[in-house]
Amino acid sequence: MSTTTELDQALLPEVVAFLGKAVHHAFVDGDWLEASNGETFDVVDPGSGEKIATVSSLQKADVDKAVDAAARSFADSGWAKMPVAERSAVLHRIADAVEHRKSQFSQIESLDCGKVYSQAEEDVQGFIDTFRYFADLAQTVNYRSVIAVKNHEAWVARHPWGPCGFIIPWNFPILLAGWGLAPALAAGNTCVLKPAEDTPLSALYLCHVIQELDLLPPGVLNVVTGMGETAGAAVAGNPKFRRMSFTGSPEVGRLVAEACGRNLVPVKCELGGKGAAVVFNDVDIAVTADKLVAAITYHTGQVCCDATRWLIQSDIYDKFVGECVDRMQSVKVGYQLDSGTQMGPVVSAVQRKRVLGYLEKGVTDGAELVLKGGVAEVPGKSGFYVKPALLAGSLNNVAAREEIFGPVAFLTPFKSEEDGIRMANDTEYGLGNSVWSQDLARCARVAEAFESGNGWINAHNLIVHGVPYAGIGKSGMGGGVVSPETLNDYLRPISVIRPV
Repeated sequence: MSTTTELDQALLPEVVAFLGKAVHHAFVDGDWLEASNGETFDVVDPGSGEKIATVSSLQKADVDKAVDAAARSFADSGWAKMPVAERSAVLHRIADAVEHRKSQFSQIESLDCGKVYSQAEEDVQGFIDTFRYFADLAQTVNYRSVIAVKNHEAWVARHPWGPCGFIIPWNFPILLAGWGLAPALAAGNTCVLKPAEDTPLSALYLCHVIQELDLLPPGVLNVVTGMGETAGAAVAGNPKFRRMSFTGSPEVGRLVAEACGRNLVPVKCELGGKGAAVVFNDVDIAVTADKLVAAITYHTGQVCCDATRWLIQSDIYDKFVGECVDRMQSVKVGYQLDSGTQMGPVVSAVQRKRVLGYLEKGVTDGAELVLKGGVAEVPGKSGFYVKPALLAGSLNNVAAREEIFGPVAFLTPFKSEEDGIRMANDTEYGLGNSVWSQDLARCARVAEAFESGNGWINAHNLIVHGVPYAGIGKSGMGGGVVSPETLNDYLRPISVIRPV
């Protein structure tokens, strides 16, 4: 494991100007809203540990203003009743505007959440692609479907629901904003987005661009900033929403679902994971080790659908583990804007403490420490760096059962195909598992046998526009993302019938 030190990407003038604001306010009803009590919070660059912005910390009354603005805009702005082709054209213009500023968005995202710059670029491109996907998909939907029934004329009409709420986490801020906003806007809804307090800047920069180019009517998109226990709770508990989407931990997901349940607001939750990679003895060991190490170190392991349990067929176990150790030791840990960096920091001091704590708890619970991990020192930087780590042992270990959300994989051997499936499914989570083998018939059997929302073959973290992506169990409920089913979630059906 090595570290990089030299910063070789200067901040763009637009990024410097954006970050230079004294206070970044929330975006409500087409304008910038200061917290009613003047409260703010600081945003820190995880790579340097230094403050990069001060942001307004909204209170419940402020959030309620944003929801009211979304409700008024849904009723009065014309957005909901705009012809679909015109609304889709607006989404394409938003995608074009972000693409034109892709470097600015990527730098802001990289600084804000500690994501390696090239990975931030991928996320910004993901936002662009998602807006274009749903803009095009919305034009193919049958908004009035006739039903052939005896002695009746009947059809189903589909309309936007109204104001929709979104609470997103800190690991993929711009990407997940796109996953939520694009289908809701394409269907004609209005939106209130609550970004994580650790990473609000790309959402606010999006609002800056939308306001500058006059891309949306006031109130169609509102971004409320603040703490989870105040602003987030106010979003979850507002009864004026017609749909709610939450992405984050199962613990907070339960609270959001409970609040929505009291108001009978439909909610979808995309939650955590403890994904398994089932590796059979006919794989190319070097290639498969490369791919799994790349997966667990991508965004420093802060990926809900990551493969964090590696189940290796017994007769290649020792060789496979050795290959993984060699590769993980060579991962370059460094500042996220340095071109040589392969793995940046975790998002905060709290997250670093969590990762290191699970290493300690795993060993205490009997795990073998195959690759030590621990704090990584990056010269000249006081950020939140950790080394990749590998644990091994029984899947009953706490580090094999609970989500760590860091560059830590837990390894264990298995004997037969049945064992591999059973061990992969032995978890409360159910987001994404993968199977690795040259036998594609076996791959298909195993992938279909997974008790999870997604089964991947010879790859991990495959999320493709048009293919449903969702979780079961502690990994989520209420629908998925990036597919036609997602757009349907944001269209309210009404059955119309008359006797003839």
